[in-house]
Amino acid sequence: MANTYELIASNTVGSGGASSVTFSSIPATYTDLVVKSSARTDRASTYDFYKVKFNGSATSYSERLLNGNGTAAASETNNSTTYGFNYAIDGASATASTFSNAEFYIPNYTSANYKSYSTDAVTENNGSVAFAAITAGLWSNTSAITSISFESANSANFVQYSTFYLYGVTKSTETGTGSKAIGGTVTTSGSYTIHTFTSSGMFTPTTNVNVDYLVVAGGGGVANSHSGGGGGGGGLLTSTAYSVTSGTSYSVIVGAGGAGAPFSYSPPETGLPSSGSNSSFHSLVAIGGGGGSRAYNSGVVSNGQAGGSGGGGGGSINSSTGTGGAATSGQGNAGGYGLNVAKGGGGGGAGGAGGNAIGSGSGGTSGNGGAGLSNSYSGTATYYSAGGIGGYWPGVGESGGTAGTGGVGLDTAGGANTGQGASSGTAQLTLSGGSGIVIVRYLT
Repeated sequence: MANTYELIASNTVGSGGASSVTFSSIPATYTDLVVKSSARTDRASTYDFYKVKFNGSATSYSERLLNGNGTAAASETNNSTTYGFNYAIDGASATASTFSNAEFYIPNYTSANYKSYSTDAVTENNGSVAFAAITAGLWSNTSAITSISFESANSANFVQYSTFYLYGVTKSTETGTGSKAIGGTVTTSGSYTIHTFTSSGMFTPTTNVNVDYLVVAGGGGVANSHSGGGGGGGGLLTSTAYSVTSGTSYSVIVGAGGAGAPFSYSPPETGLPSSGSNSSFHSLVAIGGGGGSRAYNSGVVSNGQAGGSGGGGGGSINSSTGTGGAATSGQGNAGGYGLNVAKGGGGGGAGGAGGNAIGSGSGGTSGNGGAGLSNSYSGTATYYSAGGIGGYWPGVGESGGTAGTGGVGLDTAGGANTGQGASSGTAQLTLSGGSGIVIVRYLT
């Protein structure tokens, strides 16, 4: 549990003392709050009481308190008090240069319910009177806690060197041991904490930290026709040492794979497969892979669509070559061209261009899928954003291309959260590209 504590702020009382200590503008990025104090007041007694207020409120506190001084113990209930309090803090008559210590725990401080809290404190006094006290309290207010103030219940001052530390607490089951952020599925690998997003969400750091990121867009789909081009791989962005700021929520969008197109002999203006959707991390946008093309018996052939990587150009039996779609600079590669001998070009991938269809007449091969890129930010080396294979007419002596590294075989949809372009073939299937993924990691 200790590894889920994150220091938000601290306050050390200076020369001359202080009548109060306040933590304000508390971020709403944690599950619970903890305040640890080592304090003493100038009250003319061996002990004093803490007076605690949330959001400056002086109403709606109720408490149950247990305390003992070594010879006697007592309990009491306080209702409708104007502040929360706890007995145990050293006063001016306590042993010189000693400071009491206390912990205040406030769970679910941002919820819309009433706020419970607990305190555990002891005085430090080498004498006949010393206190230990435990308090369970409730602040009957539904507002999120944004400030906490501490005073002496007897109008005394905190003396110099009294210290207060405010910590935010995150659930270890949500953020992982040693996590410095909230969001996604959290795992660890070696010295890294990893936040994986397979669907859209928010990444919220709880401390300033440099992160590595991988952003992969959805791959392109393919058409339900012989000799259509393969889908382009989703755009891929990756970098290291990207600075993020504590308490800032960074939007994460995971793009879907592009849908396939149903069988049609229509011109290319209608019925084309869809390109993949963009993925993003904050302002970093990976462009969806270009949808593949289709071929038409009417002699009209379509070109591959532009995207993160371009879709493959279509083939035909009696028309000109379909060109491959263009890629987005720095995110992928272009698709290959098809041939007018019923062979489609391969979709481009993040690691290489889509292959061109080859051959003549009844021979030859459709274009290979472009290679993906390997990345190990998930903790396992995985290929992302490979292009799909071009389709071909299943005639004698004709064959389909092969998948680039990290790609899928003929007549296969792109894999989930890989950004793969779908592969065409001979089966005339309506196939979608693979969805994208966003991974953020940092040193634990």
